[in-house]
Amino acid sequence: MSNSPAPNATGAAPRRSLAATLLPWLWPSDRPDLRRRVLVALVFLLAAKLITVAVPYMFKRAVDLLDGLRDNPNIAVGAVLGVVLAYGLARVASQVFGEARDAVFAKVAQAAIRGLGLAVFNHLHALSLRFHLERQTGGLSRVIERGTKGIQFVLQFMTFNIFPTIVEILLVGGILWVMYGWQFMIITVGSIIGYIAFTLLFTEWRTKYRRQMNDEDQRANTRAVDSLLNYETVKYFTNEAHEARRFDEALGRYERAAVKSQVTLSMLNIGQGAIIAVGLIAVMSLAAIGVRDGSMTLGDFVLVNTYLIQLYMPLNFLGFAYREIKQGLVDMEAMFKLLDVPAEVSDKPDAPALAAGPGQVTFDAVGFAYEPRRQILNDVSFTIQPGRKLAVVGASGAGKSTLSRLLFRFYDVTAGRILVDGQDIRDVAQNSLRAAIGIVPQDTVLFNDTIYYNIAYGRPGASIEDVRQAAEMAQLVPLIARLPDGYETMVGERGLKLSGGEKQRVAIARALLKRPRVMVFDEATSALDTHTEREIQQALLRAAEGLTTLVIAHRLSTVVDADEIIVLEGGRVAERGRHEALLAADGLYARLWRRQQEAQQAPELAGSPLQSPAKSLSA
Repeated sequence: MSNSPAPNATGAAPRRSLAATLLPWLWPSDRPDLRRRVLVALVFLLAAKLITVAVPYMFKRAVDLLDGLRDNPNIAVGAVLGVVLAYGLARVASQVFGEARDAVFAKVAQAAIRGLGLAVFNHLHALSLRFHLERQTGGLSRVIERGTKGIQFVLQFMTFNIFPTIVEILLVGGILWVMYGWQFMIITVGSIIGYIAFTLLFTEWRTKYRRQMNDEDQRANTRAVDSLLNYETVKYFTNEAHEARRFDEALGRYERAAVKSQVTLSMLNIGQGAIIAVGLIAVMSLAAIGVRDGSMTLGDFVLVNTYLIQLYMPLNFLGFAYREIKQGLVDMEAMFKLLDVPAEVSDKPDAPALAAGPGQVTFDAVGFAYEPRRQILNDVSFTIQPGRKLAVVGASGAGKSTLSRLLFRFYDVTAGRILVDGQDIRDVAQNSLRAAIGIVPQDTVLFNDTIYYNIAYGRPGASIEDVRQAAEMAQLVPLIARLPDGYETMVGERGLKLSGGEKQRVAIARALLKRPRVMVFDEATSALDTHTEREIQQALLRAAEGLTTLVIAHRLSTVVDADEIIVLEGGRVAERGRHEALLAADGLYARLWRRQQEAQQAPELAGSPLQSPAKSLSA
């Protein structure tokens, strides 16, 4: 892929004009082949337009020759046929050069579209977790879709239509001035200026309706996607009618905006047609008077008419193109705003990769707040020695899961520092840091692809044997053996065709395939039933062998074997020690332990299961 200049992915890009935004992609400094194509396309463009303006003159010559036959029958028929033949060949040559221009430039335009699309995609991945937690997936996808189409449309019309049309207008206007005088030129130029002024002013006025259409379309799409993603919840509460009503309200607002847009478009078309008609009538009247006075021939009258039609046709298309370009720019506006969103977490200039090491992790007086009024962590300090397991427990909202987000550097700490093998994670490249850490999250989200793909996602390009070995270590082989399609079984959107335990095994296999030096288990079994939890716990123990392990847990029964347990309360370290020592201290950990034991024993005494088994592909 070209290394064409892209907007800064680590900071807000200044607002630039359309030309400043697109020119680096149409004239890329690192692609001499594309620059050559641009030059060749310009040569074809000029050749096509020169031949185009010569075509009406050949037609004039043929008309004058035919008109002269009445007074001079000796004019050779071959001369007339020769002019007619030249006229036909010129029309063909004009089309050939025009199509050749489009064919040569197509690669330049598509490369620009590809580069801009990739720049937006990469920038979205560079944005912070905060941005992605606050985004609306349906609306964002529609913004990107419309923006990409808008880029393609603007490039196509600017390079294939606007510039060629301007060249043709200048050539035709110059010929009319030289051949027939300033009066023709004044009327022609006046018509063009009036047409362009009317088009610009009216289009600017009606742009607000297009923007309103986009806003309502985005809102409707967001509601539709959100409702479909929460399909089961809608069914649980029988809220289909409620969701349909909300969606229809958004569609109704879009309908009203679309009607206004179409009505104003019709008004614009009528005004443009009236301006063209007035200019055409004025110039043709002058030509008719010239023929009557003998200062112009019948061929001149035909030539003026042909030139004017040839001029106003692209001028009329110019108005259409401008309207569509304005709409394309509106569509692109929201997408380019995404490029202006700064990345909250960025690498320092020339940040080195995380150096190799055994995997020691240190939180040194770490403090963090998602926003100034909401402090999450206060002076949290601990060290996980290489190959050891440290568990963090506490009530909901104590800040446990925030630790994993800070370790992955989805956010930067607001106080203190985090070290991996003695290196401050803010001083190293993010990609190298995250490559050294594996995670099994509480909510495992899988891609709508095969089991094999989701395991191999841990290390794209891994061999089949490595994938199978990771699946075996995660105890996935019995499940895969029961499935008709084995590793090629589709897991459904977000992995919904798998049970919670099966998804967790895939997540474990994926993390193992990554071959990290540090492993994080972020409440990896809290959403599972007791039987499944025990099975997954065995897989987790195997996955953690020999690795530095951070376990974030709600269920204390899953961390009794940890080398050290940290108890968080209100974002601070309230207690620390091994399981037995914390129970003997009879503090916060001991109270949490007794409460969970009582909660687990109550349903067992009542003779009811804690949770019914999850439905899965293997059921």
